[in-house]
Amino acid sequence: MATNRSRRLRKKLCVDEFQELGFELFITYREDLDEAAEDAFMQQFLQQAIEGNGLMFIGCDEFGMVCLGKRGSVSEEQRAQVEAWLQARSELASYRVGALADAWYPEKPLNA
Repeated sequence: MATNRSRRLRKKLCVDEFQELGFELFITYREDLDEAAEDAFMQQFLQQAIEGNGLMFIGCDEFGMVCLGKRGSVSEEQRAQVEAWLQARSELASYRVGALADAWYPEKPLNA
């Protein structure tokens, strides 16, 4: 595709000045945690850490991508809030919050 794109097309494709940022999330539950406790954790996670910060989670119970709930980018502050919420939870054996990355084209570098 041509690199000389109109503003309208750049916005539609979420590229250049319309780049949207998100971050990956990896969760590992404690081995002694039952399925009901995992489900309860995920419900609280979605309500408090994700929706409470205006975010959206796309993925499964153990891996996903966190994006802004509307058009735009996740801020470093929102990313830190999700990480702090996860850190306070005892249900997890480990977790990893990725760095901010392009939500649509993860292989592309971040705009300056």
